[in-house]
Amino acid sequence: MSESSEKPEDQVERPGAADSSAPAKQDGRVTKGQLARDVAIYSIARLLLVVVIGAIILGVAALVGVAVPLLVAAIFAVLIALPLSLLLFAKLRRRVNEGIAAFDAQRRADQADLRARLRGEGTAR
Repeated sequence: MSESSEKPEDQVERPGAADSSAPAKQDGRVTKGQLARDVAIYSIARLLLVVVIGAIILGVAALVGVAVPLLVAAIFAVLIALPLSLLLFAKLRRRVNEGIAAFDAQRRADQADLRARLRGEGTAR
């Protein structure tokens, strides 16, 4: 019996005791706060990518000596950032998608449980 493979009962992982580097799911549950944090991080990362690409477009245009309107640079930055963000932020996008799917699944399960209790069916909880 190895000590590294088994945890004593007083060291069982609890939903609130996970570290911040753990995935968004804790014990199969995703909170609104975790999901909101992941969506916010992904959105900010994509917006920053648009800003960086726009700055590069304006910087290169200034070096070449061509006047590029800000709106045109912003449109091109968005068009370039859309597919690029799918590649650069794939791990973050997957985490957001998994969080949404898990949250939706637990919402459906909670809803089914509530309907069963309202019908008077006993649940084995």
